[in-house]
Amino acid sequence: MSHYAKVLDGIVQNVIVAEEDFFDTFVDDSPGEWIQCSYNTRGGVHYDPETGNPSDDQTKALRKNYPGVGFIYDSSRDAFYPQKELDSWVLNETTCLYEPPTPYPDDGEYYVWNEETTSWDLVE
Repeated sequence: MSHYAKVLDGIVQNVIVAEEDFFDTFVDDSPGEWIQCSYNTRGGVHYDPETGNPSDDQTKALRKNYPGVGFIYDSSRDAFYPQKELDSWVLNETTCLYEPPTPYPDDGEYYVWNEETTSWDLVE
């Protein structure tokens, strides 16, 4: 089975699971285009669904990320990515995921992003 996203004006409207030959007989008169995507692709990497590790066969990685309704499909990048939620975060061109201007601290503590200060706040 494959996954397909219905895209209209660059925005994902729907995501379905179907066999590729489904589209040989499927009649869809609504505007938009169906684009194949991969449920196991995140950040441009395909992950083995059984182990959660990167797959040996990275040709299975499709369009950077598995989309959800409301995601953007950018045909120039041939990539799906979420709508931008935080003004300070920047789209990583390689992964097509948003990243904070300051990396998450690597000290074993738990932090939440503070958009007002554009920094990580320790959760106590």
